Amino acid sequence: MMANLFSSFDPTTSNWLSMNWTSTMLFMLLIPPSFWVSPSRNNMVWMKMSHFIHSEFKTLIKQENFKGSTIIFMSLFLMILINNFMGLFPYIFTSSSHMNFALTLSIPLWMSFMLFGWINNTISMFAHLVPQGAPSVLLPFLVIVESVSNVIRPGTLAIRLSANMIAGHLLLTLLGNSGANLTILALNILIMVQIILLLLESAVAMIQAYVFSILTTLYSSEVN
Repeated sequence: MMANLFSSFDPTTSNWLSMNWTSTMLFMLLIPPSFWVSPSRNNMVWMKMSHFIHSEFKTLIKQENFKGSTIIFMSLFLMILINNFMGLFPYIFTSSSHMNFALTLSIPLWMSFMLFGWINNTISMFAHLVPQGAPSVLLPFLVIVESVSNVIRPGTLAIRLSANMIAGHLLLTLLGNSGANLTILALNILIMVQIILLLLESAVAMIQAYVFSILTTLYSSEVN
């Protein structure tokens, strides 16, 4: 029996063996194999989607010296997208709704960007702390504000992803638990409402994966 409402999103449901976090790697089973001579329809759809994502990220990076860097952000987008969609199915743990998952993605990427920027482009990183055209009186305060906003970037990325994913799942859980006490007419209305919310959650799953990967790409383009 669940202790509270949020225990449905708790990865440690068993004291002996918890297989919930293995759902994070289920996206690898959905990647179509490419060792066939003639590609299947799933492989063609996957390749077209990959080329579209690559063209989107390529315009943001704008660096010819970092041609393979879009692969990182493409993999990040596809992993978050499939994990978000997996959470909409019954009895599948939504790993992207937890801060552990989101911080594990955001902190190493942000730290690598910062190390690369401060080691290779030190003057440019110092210039980012002072907005162009700012009055000299406000420069010490602007440096502090820019530094704080830079430090909290991985936290804002993680909170945005986790909060948006857990909000819709929590609403669906609340509505689903109230179905046993409703009449037939109210139950039909509830099912229609949940279908609409499920479609909305599908859109949120795509948008949040896109926002997370796009913001990460923008952060990387700043240090280059």
